[in-house]
Amino acid sequence: MHVNDASTSGGAAGGAAVVAHPAWIRLALPVLGIGAGLLVKGAAQWIISLPWAPFQGPLELLESIPQPWATVGAGVLGAVGGLVLAFMVDHDALTVAVRTDGVELTRRGRTHEHARGSVEGAFIDGRGMTGKRLVLLGGDGRVLERMPCDLKEERVAEAFRVNGWPWLEADPHAGEFRRWVDGLPELPPAANALLRARREALKDDAEGDDAEELRRELAELGVVVREDKDRQYFRMVPAQGADGA
Repeated sequence: MHVNDASTSGGAAGGAAVVAHPAWIRLALPVLGIGAGLLVKGAAQWIISLPWAPFQGPLELLESIPQPWATVGAGVLGAVGGLVLAFMVDHDALTVAVRTDGVELTRRGRTHEHARGSVEGAFIDGRGMTGKRLVLLGGDGRVLERMPCDLKEERVAEAFRVNGWPWLEADPHAGEFRRWVDGLPELPPAANALLRARREALKDDAEGDDAEELRRELAELGVVVREDKDRQYFRMVPAQGADGA
């Protein structure tokens, strides 16, 4: 889900520049849930009168509850649904905190930290509301992080720039990617196996932890991977721990 983001200024004099989803979304969704619950209660009789309408049984049960408990219950259920949705949005959202000496990326309860000296550049890759990724590049073209990011690109770019980080307008290695086809001989057998597993993980949850864990395992083999819907693209870099890496 895409929502507007909030940011705080940073830089050498202001501490960390933080870009995150605004706090008001946590309050707005439960309120909207209450409204939705009351709306359903008010329209329940009309919906039941439509033979093709879904949820006939639950709506009939709701109508059988005496007032004012039916209305109260509808509002409570709506509020609970809004709270659950707010938790899901907050848990899945990316928070970026940039300082002059390091950056913290927090998502799904995990925080990844990187020192300024290990990052060669940062940029937003992909397009659309669900296809954007915040990418941190390391030495030799390695990808340190590639995280789903529905924050406003200009806010994220400002947070990096104000702290003196190199912000890139596009992936400087974009032309090196090739589409992955199972069994490519130039890839190690382990890489093809990981890419097959990642293909299945992307089908289940394109922004999930399994796909990210497999991306990191591929990076250890020297394979940088990116996705476009159900297609995976790769490029090669020196493997972790290799001479000259």
